[in-house]
Amino acid sequence: MGRVTAPNPRERTEQIERDTLSAHATLSSASKGRERPEEPDPLRTCFQRDRDRIVHSKSFRRLKHKTQVFLAPQGDHYRVRLTHTLEVSQIARTAARALRLNEDLTEAIGLGHDLGHTPFGHLGEQALTPFLGRPFRHNEQSLRVVDYLEGDGEGLNLSWEVRDGILNHTWSMPAPSTPEAQTVRFADRIAYVNHDVDDAVRAGVLEPDELPADAIDVLGRTHGERVNTLVTDLVEASDGALDVRLSDRVFRAMDALRDFMFQRVYLREDARGEQDKAVSMLRSLFAHYLDRPDDVPAEYHRAPGDLPTRIADYIAGMTDRYAVRTYEQLFLPQGWLLEE
Repeated sequence: MGRVTAPNPRERTEQIERDTLSAHATLSSASKGRERPEEPDPLRTCFQRDRDRIVHSKSFRRLKHKTQVFLAPQGDHYRVRLTHTLEVSQIARTAARALRLNEDLTEAIGLGHDLGHTPFGHLGEQALTPFLGRPFRHNEQSLRVVDYLEGDGEGLNLSWEVRDGILNHTWSMPAPSTPEAQTVRFADRIAYVNHDVDDAVRAGVLEPDELPADAIDVLGRTHGERVNTLVTDLVEASDGALDVRLSDRVFRAMDALRDFMFQRVYLREDARGEQDKAVSMLRSLFAHYLDRPDDVPAEYHRAPGDLPTRIADYIAGMTDRYAVRTYEQLFLPQGWLLEE
């Protein structure tokens, strides 16, 4: 008789998935694969490899110096794009485990969903759009990052399912194709609505008793209560269903809280001055690079697309502080603060 080869760790993990995950879950062994075929890893499933590639990428590390909502917050406890990403990943994994979905796929999408976000939050999208002849969308840029901009222009060559989840995590896009990606879509909104409330109260922009009473009565009075209510409801409403969802009552409460945040925090008048400065600064940088494309690092010229697209790649990849420092170097007289 021929010798029987024992399964390697990846094959054992794939078998565990087949034995234990929900019938609706996405199996790593059934992935639609990568744009460029690769030999399977003996230790990790394809989704584990994708997660690791994202975590080790430069764009992931830069998230720690990118604004979430508050520009240049004075304090160590405000969220930035990296902490938002980690909260999304944690919420999504909790729900995925309870629903017996593929946690590795869920985590990879959660960790990669905001890699293309601009400096200064959504203000950066607003700043870049006029130069492109199309809206700049951070979800599309996140996909461009993993497809072209990371890996010295080679991209990360992620699996189809992770790329689909990254592209379609925003609610303006079609529903993503896997329940894991749908879970991340909900986790993103659950995370940002609630942590932005927490940060707004910390910043003195809101008082806790100003939050909409009807929404708070449903979701809870504290940050922890609200997140727990939303994640528990997501699991209960989605268990056994074809799609991931919230119950109507809880979804309406979350949307009411989100609408309140747009009115009182995201679009508040007293922040308009600083927001306009951030937009103006990024647009000045863009105009500079249009006139001097050789100032754009060579790595950004390797990606496909016209010059405005490649400039947008460069500026979108900047951290807040790097954008400010670059602006100062280009537009402010050097040494203008002289000692008396």
